[in-house]
Amino acid sequence: MIVVSDNSPLQYLVLIQCIECLPSLYGEVLTTPQIIQELRHPKTPAPIHAWLDSTPPWLRIESPAAVEAFNNLDAGEASAISLARQRRADLLLIDERAGAQAARATGISVIGTLGVLIEAGLENLIDFDSSLNHLTLQTPFYASRTLIDAARRIYRQRSGQSPDARK
Repeated sequence: MIVVSDNSPLQYLVLIQCIECLPSLYGEVLTTPQIIQELRHPKTPAPIHAWLDSTPPWLRIESPAAVEAFNNLDAGEASAISLARQRRADLLLIDERAGAQAARATGISVIGTLGVLIEAGLENLIDFDSSLNHLTLQTPFYASRTLIDAARRIYRQRSGQSPDARK
């Protein structure tokens, strides 16, 4: 399986200490030098800088042959979509709505941080509720209440729990 990641899923999964679910779910994950540069921004939280200082072997940094121009996307998002297209990736990890829409328009399957948490919870790699609470309450991650509730509902349905169940 070929998986490419944009900035935000990597950043948030590091911050909530769930980054190691990626190799368990997907094996190797590709990203671009542009994404690494975004992650190294001076205002990026210290845990992300520490993680980058000892980049895990399952994260491979690869430059796309050419970065396509996409309206309203930053260099990182454009590079991730370009690499995913060039490598015929099975999946692109991306949270930003415009980036996800642009990727889908080119035929790339996408999943965001919430989707990764659902998958990791279903595989018993994380405690879904605890990780979701950490993400939404202790990081700058933003998603509407409707989207958060939908993620909880999807997780409960797919895990066989009643929709009202709480851990």
